[in-house]
Amino acid sequence: MTDEKTPTERTTAERPAPHGAVWAAAAWSVGVLALLVALPLTARHRLPDPLATHWGGREPNGSMSLTAAALAPAAFWAVLVLTAVALRRYWAGRTPGAAAATLAAGGVLLTGAQTSIVHANLDRARWQDAAPMGIEVVLILLATGLAGLLAWLAGRRFGGRPEPRPAAGAPALEVPPGEQFVWLSHAANPWLQLAAAVLGLVAVTGVLAVASGVAELDWVLVLPFAVASLASLACSSVRARVTARGLTVGFGPFGWPARHWSPTELDSARAEQRTAAQVGGWGYRINGLGTTVMLRGGTCLVVRTRRGTDFAVSVDDAERGAALLNALIARTRQPTG
Repeated sequence: MTDEKTPTERTTAERPAPHGAVWAAAAWSVGVLALLVALPLTARHRLPDPLATHWGGREPNGSMSLTAAALAPAAFWAVLVLTAVALRRYWAGRTPGAAAATLAAGGVLLTGAQTSIVHANLDRARWQDAAPMGIEVVLILLATGLAGLLAWLAGRRFGGRPEPRPAAGAPALEVPPGEQFVWLSHAANPWLQLAAAVLGLVAVTGVLAVASGVAELDWVLVLPFAVASLASLACSSVRARVTARGLTVGFGPFGWPARHWSPTELDSARAEQRTAAQVGGWGYRINGLGTTVMLRGGTCLVVRTRRGTDFAVSVDDAERGAALLNALIARTRQPTG
């Protein structure tokens, strides 16, 4: 809250990524590895051996055996995974988001390249007869850049330098005028994060199978998995932020969509113990207790609005967030004359 830091200061940025994010990364790593090996081997009866793996301009000018074409990108992916592990283990504080960006961009690049190679060689008698490469390369590079950027932005939300936070203590804190302060906290549901990763891999597998020509699937069968993956991802984590502007609660790895309340819109704040059974389950729940974002049982930050409704979110260090909000609310009610 003030420029002077105390020994008890902590921020969520200092904590490691939630276990669910780690499991999701593991599922992504294993899934990409399986796809890289399975795509050419599944279609081996429709591929030449050797098959074209390099193009000079639009025409093929290099080849590999079918076995090498399956194992070489898998080995390169294993190196990228180890690099991401090292980035997270040793340089997470200095390069937040780098590990996530490495996995996302590398996985998209390699699976996209493998898909285009299989598609170009499919039903060809010789590797020299492989289809030319064109717009596929541009699309793969664009998708790789976009995946890396989004993963980097999401990863930075759980890394970086510490930010000042209010000192612990009473239900309300004194906030001197002109002081800069911020309170940050987050929570994640590891099972929802893992479910998002698994559903996303199923959707990606379907898309790659269709794009490579290995299988003929109706896009309608793939779409539900993609939608379910995105919905699970958006509901799997939440981030609460208290500043002089009030309370902001963001959902998903990018903190969007988000809800915001200014101090003038709030009546009070408190920390309260709640369980999933009390609020009707996990996720975004509306019942007699009001609205609850329940990602893990335990202490929740609960705010009561001027309209008389309650909004609760299960985040760490809820007592401190409630104390700061109460101080802000009290400030708005002080006479200004």
